[in-house]
Amino acid sequence: MTYHNNHYNKKLQLKARKLRTESVSKAEKRLWKRILSRKQTGERFLRQRPIDTYIVDFFAPDLGLIIEVDGTSHLLSGQYDKQRQIDLEELGYKILRFSEGIVLNNLDEVQMRISYTIQCLKTEIN
Repeated sequence: MTYHNNHYNKKLQLKARKLRTESVSKAEKRLWKRILSRKQTGERFLRQRPIDTYIVDFFAPDLGLIIEVDGTSHLLSGQYDKQRQIDLEELGYKILRFSEGIVLNNLDEVQMRISYTIQCLKTEIN
């Protein structure tokens, strides 16, 4: 399955651009710089990608992999996050979620889970 521009929501493009530049958390910055570079993963990741009616934190289009970092803004949005995950999974995406605390305090574990997921998805595609 190719995901290049599937479900891209151009109406959310400006909001996504604003999120990329103005409200990036420390955990998202760390994940982006230390783990999600193409050199590290071998995959292209996009930040704050509009998909369907949502904006996801990180997206690997060739794998259909979404990575979410849940910070304090997610504490009160449990039902919304559940529905969001269901909707995105129904579109065929695989989602990995990490709490902000795990990203900041245990980056090695995060990197291992992401690497393992990428390997599994590459195996499924081939």
